[in-house]
Amino acid sequence: MRLSVLDQSPIIHGHSPAEAVRETIKLAKAAEELGYHRYWLAEHHNMHGLADPCPEILLGAIGSATSRIRVGTGGVLLPYYSPAKIAEIFRMHEALFPGRIDLGIGRAPGGDMLTAKAINPMSFYASDAFPQQVVDLVGWLDDKLPEDHPFKRVRAMPTGAGAPEVWLLGSSDYSANLAAHLGLRFAFAHFINACGGDEVSRAYRHMFQPSTREPTPHSLVCVFVICAQTNEEAERLAAPIDHRRVLMATGRESLILTTKQALGWSYSQQEAAIIRRERARVVLGTPDTVRERLLQVQRAYEADELMIITITGDYASRLQSYQLLAEAFDLQPTLI
Repeated sequence: MRLSVLDQSPIIHGHSPAEAVRETIKLAKAAEELGYHRYWLAEHHNMHGLADPCPEILLGAIGSATSRIRVGTGGVLLPYYSPAKIAEIFRMHEALFPGRIDLGIGRAPGGDMLTAKAINPMSFYASDAFPQQVVDLVGWLDDKLPEDHPFKRVRAMPTGAGAPEVWLLGSSDYSANLAAHLGLRFAFAHFINACGGDEVSRAYRHMFQPSTREPTPHSLVCVFVICAQTNEEAERLAAPIDHRRVLMATGRESLILTTKQALGWSYSQQEAAIIRRERARVVLGTPDTVRERLLQVQRAYEADELMIITITGDYASRLQSYQLLAEAFDLQPTLI
């Protein structure tokens, strides 16, 4: 079973955003040594607790700091951008790190709508524009725009034989249906929506239409995981993400609390109910417990891969969670 990493570059209380970015690079290097298959970077805007608004830039640093692991985005939020420009950026990454680049594409704003308007006032208005953006982007990546395309003569440089893998990301059936129709790869965000994703993922595989890029369907499911030596320790380490999800559910935002800070937080009955509800999006426990639960998720989703996102109240316990999981799955580093 292939395991991969999604990193949102969390800013933990007492650390700066620059430190969070450096911890992302450090974790990517560790993930490669541990045997993880991919390392993806997320895009968020104007979020106090997350440091990365431009994964397409940070991707270059991750690629330079590693040599074997696939690196990419999970994802670039395409409605903000010109498909031609994204194609140029990722063709450049493919030239720099051949055979290692993934382009995961999302359609959410990655923040509030006021921020979205500030970044690009023209984005997120035409709800039917996203499918054509994806088609155009893939056409530029592969130098296969239709003959009647108005920009057929425009090529995304640097050209070359290879091209990034393209993944559509989603937490509902919209991107799954589009990925199946276009013959692209699909990643479901269980860490965002733990309800119904198994049906969506299986439907993607059933409806998949082969393409030049992908003759067969390929899917992964991304799960929030906290792995520790004991169940009690895993529960303790979950306190900061419990706190963050209460804030997000009630329209608030902050840095990621340390474990000590989060354990000392008091919640109303309504907030405690939010924590209980949101725990469906988390797999936590000892290595054996987490491994068995993840394999259950993988089977339910009929997924080819598992991607893991972990956020705790300190960077050391986050790394240890990935280390324990790698040992539980007996991951082995890929040789050059």
